[in-house]
Amino acid sequence: MVRVAERSRASTLIADDVSRAGGGYARGVSTYDPESTRIGWVGTGVMGTSMCGHLLAGGYPTTVYSRTRGRAEPLVERGASWADSPAELAARSDVVFTMVGYPADVREVMLGDDGVLSTIRSGGVIVDMTTSEPSLARELFAAAAERGVDSVDAPVSGGDVGARNGALSIMVGGGDAVVERLRPLLGLLGTTIVHQGPAGAGQHTKMVNQTLIASGMIGVCEALLYAHKAGLDPERVLESVSGGAAGSWSLTNYAPRMLAGDFAPGFMVDHFIKDMEITLAEARRMNLALPGLALAHELYLALRAQGGGRDGTHALIRALASLSAVDLTT
Repeated sequence: MVRVAERSRASTLIADDVSRAGGGYARGVSTYDPESTRIGWVGTGVMGTSMCGHLLAGGYPTTVYSRTRGRAEPLVERGASWADSPAELAARSDVVFTMVGYPADVREVMLGDDGVLSTIRSGGVIVDMTTSEPSLARELFAAAAERGVDSVDAPVSGGDVGARNGALSIMVGGGDAVVERLRPLLGLLGTTIVHQGPAGAGQHTKMVNQTLIASGMIGVCEALLYAHKAGLDPERVLESVSGGAAGSWSLTNYAPRMLAGDFAPGFMVDHFIKDMEITLAEARRMNLALPGLALAHELYLALRAQGGGRDGTHALIRALASLSAVDLTT
């Protein structure tokens, strides 16, 4: 098993040198194209299935792995190959993407005894698109460097809609050279691809994104509750406010779902709580107070306590409605 905790000071210095130089082990590869690149994809949840599907549609030979094989069957039916473990998948792949739930899942599929880094060849690339810890992204970078492998952290924003439409915003951390080679692949998944800096920078940027969403979602919920209590037609209100200074992605995409009582997850509350907890921990480490995010975190904990952990993040309106005994169905 690759044991990050046991890596030597020398290997850490190697990783630091690679980071300063821009990274890049697959020296003979100028870009990744369908004729020469085999893809591995780990994680077939709400977003991962759509994202992997875009790579398949782009002509890339793709192998998939998921803890529940049934969730990967739609991709297998479209031509993907199945692997029984992350290690088996990595042995067949040049570039391995992971899109799983929690940092512990990332650690297991990447660093475990049967993980990706146990078999991936020198010159390969790992791309973690899970929203995870910046410190773990740096650990992965160092562990990959020991094997002559490039590591990139590339969390995304845009939810299930962005994943289905290939219109995600992708926040990338890693070496300059490998990020440039990955652009044809990332371009199939998103329309906004920004290289933020070295390993961990993509995850830090995602924490910025989640902070914006958390406080903004409170505003969307409170505004709709106000409209309801004032006796207004919420849909007509949205016509007025969505196109003005108050407009936002959450208002446009989530407010109609709230009004329809559709709380199916594009992004689950449980995962959002995880993201906020990562952000708050990073903020404490930086001696930074984020009271707005802390409030949002408490409200989402209340929503989870009410049974909404597996609902979409826009279900927050239910927790806020309960504070004022508002029945949105009347």
